[in-house]
Amino acid sequence: MRWISRLSVGALCITLAACTSSPTGRQQLTLYSDEQLNQMGQQAYEQYQQELPTVGGATHRYAECVASALVTELPERQRAQNWQISVFEDDSANAFALPGGYMGINTGLLKIATNQDQLAAVIGHEIAHVLANHANERVSTQSATQLGLSVLQSSAGIQNEQMLGLLGAGAQYGILLPFSRRHESEADVIGLNLMADAGFDPRASLTLWDNMSEASGGQPPVWMSTHPSHGQRISGLQTGMNEAVARYQRAHDAGKRPNCSQPV
Repeated sequence: MRWISRLSVGALCITLAACTSSPTGRQQLTLYSDEQLNQMGQQAYEQYQQELPTVGGATHRYAECVASALVTELPERQRAQNWQISVFEDDSANAFALPGGYMGINTGLLKIATNQDQLAAVIGHEIAHVLANHANERVSTQSATQLGLSVLQSSAGIQNEQMLGLLGAGAQYGILLPFSRRHESEADVIGLNLMADAGFDPRASLTLWDNMSEASGGQPPVWMSTHPSHGQRISGLQTGMNEAVARYQRAHDAGKRPNCSQPV
């Protein structure tokens, strides 16, 4: 059909114009500039700060100590950013890192990540999302998907609301959610090596996700989730553990031994 050809050509043009590779060599669609992504990150960070109170003192120093050790291991261009971290008073076990060097963790996470190595696993994972341009890839995919659905609707003359709903669900579960699961798995691999290079024990990541599994209770089916199941996540970490442990041992031999004091 003619509209399929036009849609395919348009998608190919976008892909050729904005195709990059992640740190693991995976092809990515990135339509936005670093400046645009950094601005998005700043806006999201400021909104988070407006909505939740921050925690200072020993708790903030602890988080900053772990984050600083990880940032030291970043490639020069990313390391040069003005990285900053905030601890937010919130019981949910959440953390994030945003383009532009903005990081945050919730106090609820500190009840699950019970030592510096487990906390490094979380922060390293979040920094890995930034290193791999996942935010750019995610918003680019969403933009391209919405464009494709609009072209499909207008070209095929689809007006039936049920059919449009099915198309939207197909895009959500067939493109956007699996894409996010791929991001999570990739960030696990990159973050595992990052924490090991900084001198944190990567084996603590397995304990962390066991803790997460116990705390989270039931989960939605994997195909409806933006994250891999805990079993899938632990399996992926175990696959890369031998290399990570070797990197950790080299880091220790080089004198990288973080000693971040936990708040009492």
